[in-house]
Amino acid sequence: MVAGFLALRLYSVLGKRTGHEQALTKPAEERVGAQQMPRTIDVTPEVRETAGRPIEAGAETGLRAVISADSSFDVAQFVEGAKSAYRMILEAFWKGDEETLGWLVEDEVRGGFAEAIAERKAAGHVLDNRLVVIERAVISDAAVEGKVARITVRFDADIAAVTRDQDGNVVAGSLTDAVETHDIWTFARNLRSDDPNWKLVETDEA
Repeated sequence: MVAGFLALRLYSVLGKRTGHEQALTKPAEERVGAQQMPRTIDVTPEVRETAGRPIEAGAETGLRAVISADSSFDVAQFVEGAKSAYRMILEAFWKGDEETLGWLVEDEVRGGFAEAIAERKAAGHVLDNRLVVIERAVISDAAVEGKVARITVRFDADIAAVTRDQDGNVVAGSLTDAVETHDIWTFARNLRSDDPNWKLVETDEA
């Protein structure tokens, strides 16, 4: 039931455009009941200039391709959803919740998470981590490859990390000192699928 809720949460925020927002500019909020406006096919999708926008210059061409293929896509909405996904995936991994990970990540990434979880359990370790804050989330790359859209997001965050043994004793880390982390995650979605969800397909460190 928890996994189903998380998937529903991602459906509501990750890249779903409602029609009330200006294209690629307004801060994302969850909205319902809005009717999408049709896109004129002879108009080139525009990435508008806004202060503090979450897009690196190198991603603009790819984002235009995504918008051309899916007129319901909204950049600000996607970034907010990606931040929610980042938090949920990290927390599921830290807890060893492979069922929840199954809703949020593709098979190859899930396999890597499952291997790390198994190694942790074998060592008798438990992660007591906490995502303190996401300082920055910005789209660094985007592309449409055949029928699949791929969007890469760089996350700069502070994480308090503690590893405990099976008796609860701290063996590494500290909850009082947050560590700066810089992750590069790529999300993908089949644009021809009725499934609106984006899934994590690749992880890397910046």
